Amino acid sequence: MLYKIIHITTYNYSEFVNLDIHIVRLRSRSSSFQSLRAFSLEVTPQPAGISDVLDWEGNNTIKLWFTQPTNQLKIKITSEVETHCTNPFNYLLEPWAIQLPITDYPAPVLAHLAPYLQPIITPVIVELAQEIWQQTNGKTVNFLSQLNQRIYDNCQQTIRETGDPLPAGITWNQKLGSCRDMAIIFIEACRAVGLAARFVSGYQEGDKNQKERHLHAWPEVYLPGAGWLGYDPTQGLVVSDRHIALTASAIPRNAAPISGSFKGFGATSDMQYTLSIETIN
Repeated sequence: MLYKIIHITTYNYSEFVNLDIHIVRLRSRSSSFQSLRAFSLEVTPQPAGISDVLDWEGNNTIKLWFTQPTNQLKIKITSEVETHCTNPFNYLLEPWAIQLPITDYPAPVLAHLAPYLQPIITPVIVELAQEIWQQTNGKTVNFLSQLNQRIYDNCQQTIRETGDPLPAGITWNQKLGSCRDMAIIFIEACRAVGLAARFVSGYQEGDKNQKERHLHAWPEVYLPGAGWLGYDPTQGLVVSDRHIALTASAIPRNAAPISGSFKGFGATSDMQYTLSIETIN
């Protein structure tokens, strides 16, 4: 699939402010799953400097810095991305990764995965993970499929445009949350059984007849022999060629599409965005 994406984010300030450094994480990654064919960035006001940065987790980020006061910041991203993965099950697990818990990670791999294995002990999520582990006899792929489906079946999706993900226990108890909230449930449940998992920010094709589009979030899990694979518990799907990944991180805040702050005594701000995702024939 080939997609054209136009993503405009506008921050309006109640008075003129001085902008601190802003980090933009809206450049689609390139991998065997997807290729970035074209990309452009427009920023108003004109930054004093723009720097492309490859962060410690391999994400392509853009650093902006400013010297002049402003009462508005507008960031427009235009990109074309081609997705390739039509069969997300085209892999062969390492024999020692077929059964949970995985205890035979080679030392260098285990050291690299450490941030993605760090558990957050939420009793209700640990209980959920253990229940599914028992039901699937600890089979790795079956565990992931059942976890994905369980979240999809039990949690209703809501749109929450700003803010960090809610704690997994709150979302699971309320059975209601945004896509990023449900991603956290999945990540914590995976880590509870020794699977490395991370948070992904990106786009999803969605309903072509729906005018409003939103950023999307989902988890990726590291499967030895297969690599990082995405699951989407808000859709009940395994990620394939209808998702476009931007950024992935062990820490959800480090995958925020745009981060930055401003200085201005008593100043307030509001954020608006428009997003279009079109299929190119």
